Amino acid sequence: MKYSTVLGLPAALMLVGCGQDPQVSFSEDVQPILQTHCAECHLKGGAGFEASGFLIESYDSLMKGTKFGPVIVPGDSLSSSLYRLVAGEVDPSIRMPHQKDPLTDPQIALIGSWISQGAQDN
Repeated sequence: MKYSTVLGLPAALMLVGCGQDPQVSFSEDVQPILQTHCAECHLKGGAGFEASGFLIESYDSLMKGTKFGPVIVPGDSLSSSLYRLVAGEVDPSIRMPHQKDPLTDPQIALIGSWISQGAQDN
């Protein structure tokens, strides 16, 4: 269920902070963020795909990761390269999206929650 639509994003984020972590949906919450901010570079033919092999066209390709290995550790957002790259927890030269406006704090929180919840295809 798309909790940001049902509850409104501010209410949903308050619940996350209270330990009542609503289920984040890959298809309804995470995938739209990736499509909007990452597809330009991480689809076939894009510079990010050519450099890393990271493809975001589907859940399976996302979970496959890069030619260097997985970028998501289900259940552990802090060990997940995807989260660290979009959250700015890396050298600024490799922050994602590269040379574009960063994701908003609520978008970063959604990705982090989805990974912490096990990064399910839901």
